[in-house]
Amino acid sequence: MSGTLRFSAFSVALLAVAALAARPLAAADAALIAAAKKEGEVVWYTTLIVNQLVRPLAAAFEKKYGVKVRFARANSTQTALKVLTEAKAGKVQCDVFDGTNTAEVLRKDDLVLKWLPPAAKNYPAHLVDPDGYWIATNVYVLTPAYNKSLIKPGSQPKTYADLLDPGWRGQMTWNGSTSTSGGPGFIGSVLKSMGEARGMDYLRKLAAQKLVNRSASARKVLDQVVSGENAIALQIFNHHAVISANKGAPVDWIPMEPATVVLQVASVARAAPRPNAGKLLLDYMVSDEGQRLFQKANYLPANPKIPAKTPALKPEAGGFKAIYMSPKEVDRDMPRWKKIFDDLFR
Repeated sequence: MSGTLRFSAFSVALLAVAALAARPLAAADAALIAAAKKEGEVVWYTTLIVNQLVRPLAAAFEKKYGVKVRFARANSTQTALKVLTEAKAGKVQCDVFDGTNTAEVLRKDDLVLKWLPPAAKNYPAHLVDPDGYWIATNVYVLTPAYNKSLIKPGSQPKTYADLLDPGWRGQMTWNGSTSTSGGPGFIGSVLKSMGEARGMDYLRKLAAQKLVNRSASARKVLDQVVSGENAIALQIFNHHAVISANKGAPVDWIPMEPATVVLQVASVARAAPRPNAGKLLLDYMVSDEGQRLFQKANYLPANPKIPAKTPALKPEAGGFKAIYMSPKEVDRDMPRWKKIFDDLFR
């Protein structure tokens, strides 16, 4: 899938799914529920924050279906490695897993089940794997943010070109890790929106701005801006800025166009010990009920019908352009983005 600018598009394949009769779908749903209840539990490897979302969603699922949820949290890379290690030992433990790049890493070893929940037919094409291996549960919108005590609101940089102003030299920071929420992800957005020649020219000029690299998560990079260590953070999660601002922090995000949108996707493990329970949990996560739990937890629901708690955080409601990065293209292009980052910004 390309990283072109877009808000919504529906694939022919997904529209074809909509032609399925309602009765077979309902019967399949009833059969799935019965099979999942017979399995009794589901194991979920997740990258989502436990107290913020995982526990509430697990509790709601258990109450609705009577199927126990056990979970383990790690980042996407760690989650993929855990599944891969267990598979090589012949003991896959999880039934469903999520992450921003987990599915694509595991597909290479045939560890992802080709299955989508019925709700996929209502999702825009760029939020569903065209091959049927994953569906987005939520999206991450990556933008700059700034400290309002250090920069008077209204005078913050508003465009990519503004970031090259000499006045911002040494005042900007970002996450230096190999991540879409770090410098390499920012580089990817620049190259996809500006093109190769113009994008590389821009990045060389940006390198002269002496950005501060931090070996920390995007959340911690934002915290450095909140505390006044730096005036501007690049490539942070915009909903984190809103969460901090609602707690009184002098921070705001900048709807700089195009923003980067990264997909958090979920899949069922191909050798899942409890495949029906895994399917049912994935179905629940992308249902309207499940998506409202993402909303309540301050995540940005993938379902276009379910707004963010602060609606303007999502491109469609906020009226700003964005580049949607699919897991496949991130997996393919990240090594090059990282090399450019190391060459220009280390």
